Amino acid sequence: MTSKPIIALDFPSKLDVEEFLSEFTESLFLKVGMELFYQEGPELIRTLNRDGHDLFLDLKLHDIPNTVESAMRRIAELGVDMVNVHAAGGLAMMEAAKRGLAGSGTKLIAVTQLTSTSEEQMQKEQLISVSLEDSVLHYAQLAKQAGLDGVVCSVHEAKAIGEACGEDFLRVTPGIRPAAAESHDQKRIATPSDAKTQGSTHIVVGRAITRSENPQKSYDYINREWSGRS
Repeated sequence: MTSKPIIALDFPSKLDVEEFLSEFTESLFLKVGMELFYQEGPELIRTLNRDGHDLFLDLKLHDIPNTVESAMRRIAELGVDMVNVHAAGGLAMMEAAKRGLAGSGTKLIAVTQLTSTSEEQMQKEQLISVSLEDSVLHYAQLAKQAGLDGVVCSVHEAKAIGEACGEDFLRVTPGIRPAAAESHDQKRIATPSDAKTQGSTHIVVGRAITRSENPQKSYDYINREWSGRS
């Protein structure tokens, strides 16, 4: 399965979003993260929905199961296409999140390890002694067991997750940018063609599009490479 590239709306306000989206004529797949959601709230989601965009609400919920289930009931009412939790919250929490979304059609995915996390950092700060790939694979299998639709991972683990959890299990990969672009604060990055080759089902692209002098042109270039038309 190949989807449109997901554009990360890393903007502080609705006005910034509107200015950015004015560069495009087609409907897009957009990611709304914590900064923007906490500033603008559910009304922004409703507006983007009305405008025909697909939406990934990237809030990375991580709390006790009852709290997460209750929060997901509210999110289910927003009609987003995808939402996520932290797999580190555990099996019971992920199962509760799934219950909260029951009947909504919203895909639920779990964050494995952030793409800003290195293996050394994971082992030293999280006291996880296995390799980074083993940790990500474990979290993916736990998410599969909980009935989730997929995970957020880096491109480098996507193929192994597909083999372990099935090709229909979503592998949403951030840290995507053209080869010449800066890596910024992400350590495990890849190009769109890398992502396609290594088994990503969705890619998330931020600054390579949102900070571009010509966002439409940058988006089209990344979309062509991602879809194999470059």
